[in-house]
Amino acid sequence: MTKRFIAIAGNIGVGKSTLTGLLSQRLGWEPFYESVEDNPYLADFYGDMTRYAFHSQIFFLSRRLRHHRRLLDHPNSVIQDRSVYEDAEIFARALYEQGHIMSRDYRTYRELYEVLVQFLPPPDLIVYLRGSLPTLQKRIAQRGRAYEQSIAPNYLEQLNQLYASWMKEFTLCPVLTVPADDLDFVHNGIHLELIIRKIEERLSGKEEVVFS
Repeated sequence: MTKRFIAIAGNIGVGKSTLTGLLSQRLGWEPFYESVEDNPYLADFYGDMTRYAFHSQIFFLSRRLRHHRRLLDHPNSVIQDRSVYEDAEIFARALYEQGHIMSRDYRTYRELYEVLVQFLPPPDLIVYLRGSLPTLQKRIAQRGRAYEQSIAPNYLEQLNQLYASWMKEFTLCPVLTVPADDLDFVHNGIHLELIIRKIEERLSGKEEVVFS
C-alpha cells in the first residue's frame, strides 16, 4: 500500500484534532497531534508578548520542522494535526501584523522559514477546514477549554483572513477545502464518509473536488 502523508489545517476551534482522530481510526493511519506544552518560552510569551514573540515562534518553527521530518520518515501513512506552514503563514504573520514581532526579526524569521521549506518535501495533501467566526466561537465554547474562552473574536477573524490569503497562494501540494460550517463530521457519519471520499479522490489525482 502506498504511504500517504496528509496534514489537517485550519483556525482555532475548527475541529482539526477531532478530524485527525476520526480519520486515523477510519483509515488506520497514524495520527500526530500538535503539542505546545514543551515550548520553554510560552509562559514568558504570555507575560510579555512583544519581547518573547520572536523567540517563541522560532522554537515552534524548529519543533514543527522536526516533526514534519519524522512524519516523512515514518514507515506508515500519517495524519498531522496542523501543518508546518501555519506557524509562519498564519501565527507568526498575525503577531507581526499586531506589532509583537518587529520588522527586522520578521524578515529574519521569514528568510529562515522559506529556505528550510525549500528542502522539506510537502505532504501529499492538505485538508483545510474552513470555518466562519460563528462556527469557531460555537465549537470553542462547546469544548470548554478555559484558556480559549478569552480569545477575542477579532483575533479569530484576523486568522481567518490570513488562512484565506495563504490558501489562495499555496501551491506546494494539493489542497482539499472542507466547508466546516456545513459538515458535522463529529455527529454525522455520512458527513465523515463524504470527507473521506473527497480525500481519496484528491489523493488519486482528481483536480476539482467539490462538496455537494
